[in-house]
Amino acid sequence: MPLDAHPRILVHTGSLIRRAQQRHVAIWQREVSTEVTSVQYAVLLVLEQRPGISQRELGDELDLDRSTIAELVARMVRNGVLERVGDPQDKRRNTLYLTAPGRAQLGELKPRVANVEQVLTQHLSSEEREQLRGLMERLLAPLP
Repeated sequence: MPLDAHPRILVHTGSLIRRAQQRHVAIWQREVSTEVTSVQYAVLLVLEQRPGISQRELGDELDLDRSTIAELVARMVRNGVLERVGDPQDKRRNTLYLTAPGRAQLGELKPRVANVEQVLTQHLSSEEREQLRGLMERLLAPLP
């Protein structure tokens, strides 16, 4: 059904973003994993690039609140893909690292995640994909 045939509420920006997110989750589960979420993958990716960052820095990087990142990290530590190490210079700070199984999991997931991008944006030209990313980044800019 064309967008202009939908009731007006279904074409509001927020509704379209929600529907796009639902589509992303469905594609993710089909192409990547029903066990590892896209947020968990993002944690693995950030820690590959920035080993030893704090839990707070990781939360800031992923735009997740303190309680969400704490629960996410605890679950990933229990699953053996992350290691939490106390900072000897600041007892309140924990640093995070990928474990060997975490690095292996990331290696297995990377090609599948690349496929999600292709499937999700298959109806867009490369120029339109870049334009969409740019618009989404602007939409997500800090609020005044």
